[in-house]
Amino acid sequence: MREERTPARAGHRQPAEWEPHDAVWMAWPSHDALWAQHLGEAQREIIGLCEAIADLDEEGHPRGEPIRMLVPDGVRHLEASEALEHLGVRCARIPFGDIWMRDIAPIFVRNDAGEVAACCFAFNGWGGKYILDGDDLVAARVAEHAGTEVFAFGMVLEGGAIEPDGEGTLLTTRQCMLNPNRNPGMAQATIEARFAEAFGARRVLWLEQGLLHDHTDGHIDTLARFVEPGRVVCMAPSGDHDPNAAVLDAIARDLAAMTDAAGRKLQVERIPSPGLVEDHEGLVMPASYVNFYIANTAVVVPTYGSPYDDAAVEAIAALFPSRRVVGRRAKTILTGGGAFHCVTQQQPTGARH
Repeated sequence: MREERTPARAGHRQPAEWEPHDAVWMAWPSHDALWAQHLGEAQREIIGLCEAIADLDEEGHPRGEPIRMLVPDGVRHLEASEALEHLGVRCARIPFGDIWMRDIAPIFVRNDAGEVAACCFAFNGWGGKYILDGDDLVAARVAEHAGTEVFAFGMVLEGGAIEPDGEGTLLTTRQCMLNPNRNPGMAQATIEARFAEAFGARRVLWLEQGLLHDHTDGHIDTLARFVEPGRVVCMAPSGDHDPNAAVLDAIARDLAAMTDAAGRKLQVERIPSPGLVEDHEGLVMPASYVNFYIANTAVVVPTYGSPYDDAAVEAIAALFPSRRVVGRRAKTILTGGGAFHCVTQQQPTGARH
């Protein structure tokens, strides 16, 4: 019997985010019903993120990676084009529910020949919480625009639930991946086997719980990130009323006891957390500085108007000495549930079909 073709059998692996990108995929905040009076400010925060990623030189030319922006219709296409034209952003007319491209776009992989492929997983609105028209079709449509080979999986998976080191190690959480609202009845060993097939993962490292009021059920990209193989960054509690103090300390302890696929004991770096961040109604928000995006020439750190913003950006800058590290406002985007890593999905450099 012929073996099923999988990314791993085709020699593919999921690259680390610091490896070169051909593009980053984003989506323009567009839906009044979702953003209401905050739509304009959400768009301004996306513009700030795009400016940092484009990284204009002294003559106003982008030297960062190309940005591909999803727009749902002609009106938003014109709006986004006018706002982002100076950054070289190209728009793609693809319907979507909301802007969380980390979770609804494909997860790209690459083989040793430099060929890029797209892994398209099932999407169920973060366990049925937010079912929005178009979101479940974005991955296939982006892959078509990208011109890559496609591998389709029936398993439910959001890109923000996994964090690769590019060398066969994946970080994830039990709160999300073993949650019955994603893949009911799927055992941890089965999930690890799927990760091996799709991403070339040789070791999966499991954390437990995520941040308070995180509707993603503990996505890893708000908790811990690789900054290089064998080295991870997570947060330390800030202030006397940090709502995630116990969780953040547990994450650091667990990471310090782990070894990666190469047998290295993880080196754990801690940066300040934003502390207590509340929305306009006084509710605690799942704010995280590790939800940064690693672009080709820059690292863009979300900030929230917290007294710890500057210290966090400075601490992250020390971890990426070869890139420009900048903080950009993201509190309005956070009202929708995420920050900069959540609204981006990188396409690694490589050959396409």
